[in-house]
Amino acid sequence: MKLDIFDLPPVAANAPDVIRIDHLFKRFVLRHTRSMKEAFIWLVKGRKGDLSEKFNALNDVTMNIRQGERVALLGYNGSGKSTLLKLISGVMQPDDGSVLTRGRIAGLIEVGAGFHPDLTGRDNVFMNAAILGMEKEQIEAKFDEIVAFSEIGDFIDTEVKFYSSGMYLRLAFAVAIHTDPEIFLVDEILAVGDEPFQRKCLAKIKELCARGKTLVVVSHDLDLVSQICDRGVVLERGAVKFDGEAMEAVDVMRDLPFGTTKRNRYEGDLLAAQQKLETMEVSRRELMQAIESGSTETVVVALADIAEDSQAEIDAMSNEQKLEIVNSEITRLEKKRERLHQLNA
Repeated sequence: MKLDIFDLPPVAANAPDVIRIDHLFKRFVLRHTRSMKEAFIWLVKGRKGDLSEKFNALNDVTMNIRQGERVALLGYNGSGKSTLLKLISGVMQPDDGSVLTRGRIAGLIEVGAGFHPDLTGRDNVFMNAAILGMEKEQIEAKFDEIVAFSEIGDFIDTEVKFYSSGMYLRLAFAVAIHTDPEIFLVDEILAVGDEPFQRKCLAKIKELCARGKTLVVVSHDLDLVSQICDRGVVLERGAVKFDGEAMEAVDVMRDLPFGTTKRNRYEGDLLAAQQKLETMEVSRRELMQAIESGSTETVVVALADIAEDSQAEIDAMSNEQKLEIVNSEITRLEKKRERLHQLNA
């Protein structure tokens, strides 16, 4: 399923802040000595020169994120994106400044984070969900859903040290998404999974966004973030270079004039929506003709990229059920086309 920002609710004008970042600094120590011998020589030479230096991973970062916002943290490697996400999640503490959050946070910071390698998948589900704030009764109630989503039921009682990175990812995402977080943090982790699982994860993320949850994403996939995020923050050497619309942030990353990504996207989306609408109109006419004629032969309609069901399940549906899906999609496409015309005007 393709995520579409037009399917997601706009952020309310009076939405409260759920993340407040104020003059944030994070420093790391870079040590130049690797042995006792080097340290001894440094002492003999009268402590000339430094054995270490400090590197500012984040340098005076300030921003607020409102409830329901979908924010992309962008930047080249080493810009501080992942460090900022870890500070928001509470995995790290700032050296200066403050990070305040409100609501339950679930984060996919890296594959296997929060998992104990010597415990089974079952034990790690309970441990990780408890860390994320779930009660034992809640975990037990959602355990079957978590395992079903992860698709590793045959290995749930195997120690996770024997899991592949893909299995780690499936279970970690399944646990995090079922904690029903108010703030969901994702750090490039979707790049690890296979394509069917990526689609499954994106569908879940869309579901969270549609319910007004807050999403903060770190990703190098600029096309993806321009689809699901309404705000983009570009970091450069630990400082905020740009903070504005997600598509304009993509322009900054690609060194393009402001409006290029938006114009190209809207023109492409308008053409695609028009073509899809024409296809759906043809399908609707065929289905209505079959229904009105009383035909018992089902009409074959390609809806797998629209409905949650597989194509095999769709083929087994009645013509009336297919028509309901087609009508719903036509309504959505007409609204999308209208909004695109307004934006292109």
